[in-house]
Amino acid sequence: MSVSPLSSIVTAILLVTGVASGAAEVSADDWETIEAPSPAQCSDGSPYRFHVRRADPERLLLFFNGGGACWNAATCDPQGAPSYRVTAGPGSGNDPRDYNGAFALENPENPFREWSQVFVSYCSGDVHLGDRASDYEREDGSSFTVQHRGRRNADAALAYVAEQFSPQRVLVAGGSAGAIASPVYATVVAETYPDAEVIQFAGGAAGYRIPPPTTLWERWGTIDALPGALDAGDTSAETLQMLDLYRLAAKARPELRFYTWDNAYDAVQERFLGMLGAPGELLVGLNANLRELRADVPTLRSYIAPGEFHTVLRFEELYSRSSDGVPAVEWIRDLAEGSDPGQVHCAPYCDDP
Repeated sequence: MSVSPLSSIVTAILLVTGVASGAAEVSADDWETIEAPSPAQCSDGSPYRFHVRRADPERLLLFFNGGGACWNAATCDPQGAPSYRVTAGPGSGNDPRDYNGAFALENPENPFREWSQVFVSYCSGDVHLGDRASDYEREDGSSFTVQHRGRRNADAALAYVAEQFSPQRVLVAGGSAGAIASPVYATVVAETYPDAEVIQFAGGAAGYRIPPPTTLWERWGTIDALPGALDAGDTSAETLQMLDLYRLAAKARPELRFYTWDNAYDAVQERFLGMLGAPGELLVGLNANLRELRADVPTLRSYIAPGEFHTVLRFEELYSRSSDGVPAVEWIRDLAEGSDPGQVHCAPYCDDP
């Protein structure tokens, strides 16, 4: 993979932000925006930014943001209606200050209120896993280039984390696109912090029951960009299914605990399944995926809530959603604190809002 050494990335970040020169730390309730130097960049070549909040040094929430994906001219064109976040700047949906849920720092119910947090922005259209500049052609014959550099951007954030934090417990979480990538980066974090308890959590991505999305992996350069910590071996674009990322992560790090959270009829997952040529109600494929995954990954636990909502950690629904009598916030608090919250399923009330 052609990515600059992490040491040079983090050195440049520290110089830009002033941390290396002894700048004062932000308060426990504030966010600091970090602009990463090249080779990190958003899909249109604009600067890549992520966000950091310093609180409890022993507990760290590392959140990979969601925001769609793209793989052809129709979905990628920034002049049209792109199905992904194009930039990481103001108004892009990449600022934790604009969210609720785990980022509601004034809410006493927030399980992560006292945790340090790193919000890994998403602006590459490649579920945080690509490293390729791909050219796309419009119907009128004009073309444009998308910088699918999710791996480089993640590397920039992870390098900063490794330099600045020494946690004893890390929750590597993701929503939507970030959920797909979360098992991959959980293995990287576990390698970085061998003495820490590393937990993975994915919100809104376990329902993709499709053949290997070869075109996506090839457009994004995903296979060559998979980190060495994942020990991907002979994995190829023709064989890698989305849920195989869990199998690879569990094989590389058997001690990891994995958690998925989904709504039974998640409208966003259903929309992307339709775009990928596999339309239908999500729940049937979601149930089948989880049955297979639990057989292969014994440490995996899942929570299926009723309704069509999408993801949970960024929204007020963290506090209002419940399934089978188990509030989402309690289930997530238990897993974050190292307890086994068990399996939760909305049946037979999965159609209820």
